[in-house]
Amino acid sequence: MVPRGYDALLMSGRPLTPSNIGRGVIAGFAGTAVMTTFQKFVEMPITGRGDSDAPAKFAQRVLRADPQGAQERRRLNYATHFALGGMWGAAFAIAGRAGLHGQKAVAVVFATVYTGDVLLNTALGLYEPSSWSKKDLLIDVVDKLVQAQATGVVFDRIRRA
Repeated sequence: MVPRGYDALLMSGRPLTPSNIGRGVIAGFAGTAVMTTFQKFVEMPITGRGDSDAPAKFAQRVLRADPQGAQERRRLNYATHFALGGMWGAAFAIAGRAGLHGQKAVAVVFATVYTGDVLLNTALGLYEPSSWSKKDLLIDVVDKLVQAQATGVVFDRIRRA
């Protein structure tokens, strides 16, 4: 029997190295750039939704950041947005070391990271999913699925290079 998932990672003898995590973080930055472009040029014109400041609110709550003015808040928002995207990429590095690639990795990483994101932000009092409309939920899922797909494609390409 071939071990799967976390057990496979532990038994593979292949530890996560800084270069593996670094590749994942780079892929996560790229996936975040793709998601942001998708949001600005596709999703937001269709839905009429404005810019989100959820990443800045997260940083303010977790890091006790206190941006002064709109420009600092915008910088904090984008820095946090891309830092969180880098973490999505690190999750792909972990999945890759466990033998997951392609759509299997996208499915596992998306389910794990998206669920964790919603639970953490809800626990912090930043999200209230029970009050989201179907449209709000669909927007959130689609945007982050675009990010996961793009991150997975980039990570798989970097990994093979």
